[in-house]
Amino acid sequence: MLSPFQDKVHTLTNDNGKEFAQHLKISKSLKADVYFAHPYASWERGLNENTNGLIRQYFPKNMSLKNLDPVQVAWIENRLNIRPRKCLEFKFPLGEFLNIKIALGTRISFN
Repeated sequence: MLSPFQDKVHTLTNDNGKEFAQHLKISKSLKADVYFAHPYASWERGLNENTNGLIRQYFPKNMSLKNLDPVQVAWIENRLNIRPRKCLEFKFPLGEFLNIKIALGTRISFN
């Protein structure tokens, strides 16, 4: 999934779960360094933890994420990517990532 953005991916910081067992293959294909957070050290993955909190505004913590509708997930993903962030001086993550200007109130469609 990150291959189209290889030039923007320099490092990856993972948890220690088995879902990252292929980290060497991913690291090699992206030419990126992979780091692992220490167990129970959520502050080592601050952006991830913050994003989890934003996602939980849409999906409560006790809700199972197993059977989510992909359209609903994409809608929430888009909402978060065009939400101004203080750490980006109130710019939009999507605009910063793609190096484009996005005006407040812009509707973005990925069809």
